[in-house]
Amino acid sequence: MTDTSAMDVTSERAFRRVMGSLATGVTVVTAPGGDGPRGMTCSSLTSVCLRPATLAVCLRTASSTLTAALRHGRFAVNLLHGGAERTARVFSTDVPDRFALVGWKLSGTGLPLLTEDACAYAECAVVRAVEIGDHTMVFGAVDDSGVLPGTPLVYARRTYRSWDALPPSHDRPEGDR
Repeated sequence: MTDTSAMDVTSERAFRRVMGSLATGVTVVTAPGGDGPRGMTCSSLTSVCLRPATLAVCLRTASSTLTAALRHGRFAVNLLHGGAERTARVFSTDVPDRFALVGWKLSGTGLPLLTEDACAYAECAVVRAVEIGDHTMVFGAVDDSGVLPGTPLVYARRTYRSWDALPPSHDRPEGDR
């Protein structure tokens, strides 16, 4: 197919526009740091396999969140609910103490979990990290997770939206679905 209006996806700007057209869930990846918790907004999350339950996130290689996750060997993924756009923006900036601006607690395993802005979470042990360009894909074995009330926050074309068409979920046993 020849289309002279098609973008050249080899340029960074064009590639950003193409990938920005994919609607994704919005997460904040968190990890314990030596001088306090670390966290960053991440829209690059995927499930890898069910047995063992494994997911992957892509984090900026230069981020302190990645450094903390690799040093500690654990990280948490907080899936944001539709009312958490402010939190997504806070964790995507260089605000010095992001955690002072949100509700959070330490889990039983010492991971920072967002208490007011998440509709689901997963606590993970790092099983592998692969650096590609300016990002590192971190694979995490999920050892605890939960679903909370609320509908997911999604991001596409530089805009946040609540996915209100999706019914709120409640943590139910597998057989009840």
